[in-house]
Amino acid sequence: MHSLKKIALTSISLMVMGLLASCSASSDEATELTIYSGRSEEYLGDVFEKFQAESGIKLNVRYADSAELAAQLLEEGGNSPADLFISQDAGSLGAVAEAGLLKQLDDSILNQIPSKFSSPEKVWVGITGRTRVFAYSPSRLQDLPESYRDVTNPIYKGRVGIAPTNGSFQAFVTALRINAGEAAAEKWLRDLVANKPQYYEKNSMIVEAINAGEIDLGLVNHYYVYEVSKALGREIGVKIGFFEKGDLGNLINVSGAGILKTTGKSEAAAKFLAYLLSPYAEETYVKEVQEYPLLPGVEGPQGLPRIEELGAPTVDLNSLKDLRGTQQLLIKVGLL
Repeated sequence: MHSLKKIALTSISLMVMGLLASCSASSDEATELTIYSGRSEEYLGDVFEKFQAESGIKLNVRYADSAELAAQLLEEGGNSPADLFISQDAGSLGAVAEAGLLKQLDDSILNQIPSKFSSPEKVWVGITGRTRVFAYSPSRLQDLPESYRDVTNPIYKGRVGIAPTNGSFQAFVTALRINAGEAAAEKWLRDLVANKPQYYEKNSMIVEAINAGEIDLGLVNHYYVYEVSKALGREIGVKIGFFEKGDLGNLINVSGAGILKTTGKSEAAAKFLAYLLSPYAEETYVKEVQEYPLLPGVEGPQGLPRIEELGAPTVDLNSLKDLRGTQQLLIKVGLL
């Protein structure tokens, strides 16, 4: 089995190298691409640099929050300078896709990963998987929540950290609205606000706050404990907790990308997108970020359950596109 995986990965690598070579040799393709990236340079910088070195294509990258970039793309419409949009969550991709701004992708790209991690309309493709979890202090918190609903219980009053402006939190709220209904989502949010949570700009800041003793529990993506530990160069007093199987708090979302319809550099953009799904890139995401690879045959992060074992709820990722509705609800309850 290991040999078959190795052969498969080698074949994909050769295919990607061939695509890159054809892109470099193409005389009618521009030598620059403009990327709107909702993933930070810290996560993707090495992959971007290697692509530039191998392809000869310069990447002009604008880094910002995914929801912010999605809003800008909606505002720019057909006048956007972006060739490709990389998002940290499916919701932002879905919002841009619903506006008709993304072009259909070739099956050679889409077929590399399971279809449930891509757009049914074939306009965006998932790159990595991430699950929502709770981070907590094992020394200060013994009564762990079994469901996302539990974090509104009085026992956690003033002890929970959230990042309401962050795209991953907003994607979770969108999933909550779709799966539980608007009224239930609003009630949970109001109960959460009444429980006096602490607010942070980023997931990493929530983990840092737990480690510093400011709070005891936080709603984050699974890889942030690793990220903060890596930045500090040591293990920290924060652990990852999973909710009970099937709970919406275990939502699996994806980072992903789509090509803008207005690009005049479709071939180069497609080659870059193929590179983001190459074995090298997927292995880098696992090694450097601890995210789950979506490319079959690439091993997932060590010490964590396999993506199939997470007990995640069944959620149509394409349904997470109503960012505006979620942001309006967050404004209504006082979280934005």
